[in-house]
Amino acid sequence: MHVVPLPALADNYIWLLYDDEGQAIVVDPGEAAPVEAALEDRGLTVRAILLTHHHHDHIGGVDALLSRHDVPVYAPHDERIAYATHRVGDGDVVALHAPRARFEVIAVPGHTTTHIAYAGEGVLLCGDTLFSMGCGRLFEGTPEQMLASLDRLGSLPGHTLVCCAHEYTAANGRFARTIEPDNAALAAREREVTALRKHDQPSLPVSLATEQATNPFLRTDSESVIAWGRKHGVAEDRVARFAALRANKDVFSG
Repeated sequence: MHVVPLPALADNYIWLLYDDEGQAIVVDPGEAAPVEAALEDRGLTVRAILLTHHHHDHIGGVDALLSRHDVPVYAPHDERIAYATHRVGDGDVVALHAPRARFEVIAVPGHTTTHIAYAGEGVLLCGDTLFSMGCGRLFEGTPEQMLASLDRLGSLPGHTLVCCAHEYTAANGRFARTIEPDNAALAAREREVTALRKHDQPSLPVSLATEQATNPFLRTDSESVIAWGRKHGVAEDRVARFAALRANKDVFSG
């Protein structure tokens, strides 16, 4: 399966997955034009659309795509997503014949209450839940929900490729460095991202193993994050530690 991030809107990525026979899956199309251009350039036929949550920058292009492509749309149980032909939730499996692919659906409330992720074929399509060296804002869920969601995603195999939906990596790295200034893996990842972005290349996908080594929101129980929490009076409670991390990231301007 080929995995391609398509830049869209200000800083979104729409994910395009396709096989050697030209059969494709589109994930979180915030707009249609980049998808149509990629399909034409690569000679692909879209066979399914997967959606992770209801925000417009993830579903804004669905209507236009459906006007040209009669394909199923998989989406969470959320009436705010009107285009769904298949509602899926935690533990469900999306099995496609063309391209031949199988994804487990994982409920990941936090960014929104109905957010889902799709895991399979060596990739994690996680929308706005997990970012490289970061995580999504808590617009609807609680810190406890988001931490539990990240715990679930973080337990997937380390070789899994994280396909998140925004190019936030450089800014997330600057924040992560304030939490773990001595993290050598983080420093190496920052250098890699700087080189990629200098040439306007995407910083994604990235292996989950790299995220486990560099992302403070997946490292809530690490000694260095606990030490950071001790300075903020939240060393003993992992949910409070996570909430403090997220609150600090919300106001971070570095």
